[in-house]
Amino acid sequence: MQARINNTFWYLFFAILLVVLFLANLWYGSVLIGWADVLATLFGSDDVSTTTKVIVLEYRLPQAITAMITGIALGISGILLQTIFRNPLAGPSVLGISSGASLGVALVVLLGGTFSLDLLASSSIYSELGIVLSAVIGALAVLMIILFVSNRIGNVVTVLIIGIMIGYAVSAIVGVMQFFSRAEELHAYVLWGLGSFSKTNINQSMFLLVTGGLGIVMALFLAKPLNASLLGDQYAKSVGVNTGRLQTVVILIAGFLIALSTAFTGPIAFVGLAVPHLARSFYQTSNHRVLMPAIILMGGILTLLCNLIARLPGYDTSLPINAVTSVIGAPIVIWVIVKRGKMKKT
Repeated sequence: MQARINNTFWYLFFAILLVVLFLANLWYGSVLIGWADVLATLFGSDDVSTTTKVIVLEYRLPQAITAMITGIALGISGILLQTIFRNPLAGPSVLGISSGASLGVALVVLLGGTFSLDLLASSSIYSELGIVLSAVIGALAVLMIILFVSNRIGNVVTVLIIGIMIGYAVSAIVGVMQFFSRAEELHAYVLWGLGSFSKTNINQSMFLLVTGGLGIVMALFLAKPLNASLLGDQYAKSVGVNTGRLQTVVILIAGFLIALSTAFTGPIAFVGLAVPHLARSFYQTSNHRVLMPAIILMGGILTLLCNLIARLPGYDTSLPINAVTSVIGAPIVIWVIVKRGKMKKT
């Protein structure tokens, strides 16, 4: 009972922090806008200037939505993969899933000039769907390879190594395409690959919010069977869980969330790996019914915080988001690993 009260308190605390950071993303930038003006703009007041409305609604609001939903999607996909592979190091980047999504986008963008296509420069619905679809196909292709290997080889370390090798192979293929691509296409792809939450308009961010939200909701319904799978396949089967179907569904949902996020923001490092570890360490549990709501809140908080840090004061640009997430995410993972090592010794 006491644990449930404590969890509720921290859920409420993190929810408030998420809202504060979301509003801070609308307030902070090269042009400071008062909190009152930000709130007035969101509620549709006519007492604020047109410039303020444009800055908040057309630039900062899409960026904040994209940052929040990306953090949540990557965090949820991270815990899904770590659970299904029973490997704490499983994640979008480590297993090559993000690389697969990047390859899908690279095939469309770097080779697009041959067919007079420039998807990254276009904002039409067909361009958005083209990038998302190519990222989904690339991510799912890698996921299917990993699933095939995991079914044939029981050693999770081997699966992890193969995932890393796939990432290297994909990077090599992309490197060859970059070598033969035109300067304009290469520049566009390199900028996309650095990662950024600032390249989406309001339509793209809402599309990401709705579609990503659907994937996250579907993942929440898997909490009970995932808890059962933690106790082994035999136990999961004994309580009515179809483990083969669960693997397929988990991998499809995780791949979709990773591909969707990667398509609009570029590959984002460490978020999918760090957030689940952060939630487990904070709540001291492996119960997915507790962890998944925590990851939703912590994932959004982490990426919104990173987006604030990435904004250079006084400039109309931002640091590559990967630089910020790596600086924050890598120490979190190292801290968790060191902490677990000390706990095992004691």
